Amino acid sequence: MLHGDNAQGKTNLLEAMYVLATAKSHRATAERELLNWSVPREGVEVTRLVAQVQRTSGPVQLEMALMGVLPNNENAAAASEPPEPRLVQKRIKVNGVSRRAIDLIGQVNVVLFSSHDIDLIAGAPSVRRRYLDVTNSQVNSRYLRALQQYNKVVTQRNHLLRLIGERRAQADQLDFWDRQLMEHGSFIIDARQDMVAELEELARPIHHQLTAGRESLTVSYLPSVRAAELPDRLQQARPKEVAQGMSLIGPHRDNLGFLANDVNMNTFGSRGQQRTVALSLRLAEARFMRSKTGDAPVLLLDDVLSEFDATRRQHLLDFVAAHEQVVITTTDLDCFTPAFLAEASLLRVNQGTVTPA
Repeated sequence: MLHGDNAQGKTNLLEAMYVLATAKSHRATAERELLNWSVPREGVEVTRLVAQVQRTSGPVQLEMALMGVLPNNENAAAASEPPEPRLVQKRIKVNGVSRRAIDLIGQVNVVLFSSHDIDLIAGAPSVRRRYLDVTNSQVNSRYLRALQQYNKVVTQRNHLLRLIGERRAQADQLDFWDRQLMEHGSFIIDARQDMVAELEELARPIHHQLTAGRESLTVSYLPSVRAAELPDRLQQARPKEVAQGMSLIGPHRDNLGFLANDVNMNTFGSRGQQRTVALSLRLAEARFMRSKTGDAPVLLLDDVLSEFDATRRQHLLDFVAAHEQVVITTTDLDCFTPAFLAEASLLRVNQGTVTPA
């Protein structure tokens, strides 16, 4: 357990663990935001993450170095503020051997609980798509490869659509990219469907318990198109896609829906209901990952207990107390029972330094 005042670096530690598991930050929109703002010169490593992970299959050492490259600007030296890196070079090693990000993801699995989890329910569809992708990618390397290829296809296809709209390319050139979109998109749709079905089976009894039997939860995958419908829908949408210069059909337009007692939680749920649905989903996610990998994921709880009432807080504490490895950040130890604190390893975080409490 990491205890300390606000803005002391507790969340940074959890973020480092999350980055080593997923190769991306859960809160930064660009990798340069992970770097120290003061980069002394081009090519200097400014962020380095290293972890020794013990899995059932044996130990794994993970390492990531992020290097900021400064803009080539003659006036940079005279600027009053240090220049911001314009790109980041990422270097990854697994067991001391240089690897790609795709080889890092899945080496250690994490489930992150944060105050922003309510966005999984009330936020934009893109937040829910990212949740589907991050969760599936940690347990299914084939899904991760298909997702990477699909994103490349959409980027290339959008570029071609704009060229066709400008009469600088022919419409039949889309045929190749349509086949690629159908191949990778169909796999993503089917994999998401299977995952959501399993998550719902796990989340339903958890939510029933959290609400003292008052609510029945339904989690629904809402694809923009079924896999079998992709060929026809792409043909039908082609004129509109050319006019708008973007791909309008495929899993990049999917969504995830939540009903409690047949009420749409995305739109009509109260804040308390939405937080409870998000908690049910996270607890189900942890069980889902364990069932797929045979290893319990590391649970990361970023100052979330204050978000729940006493009943839900106790349920969460009971769940994590039985878990193999949990890292919790908090500013207030009063949220925890004496029995829970007696079993925890308490560390103090102060100005980025971690010491035994």
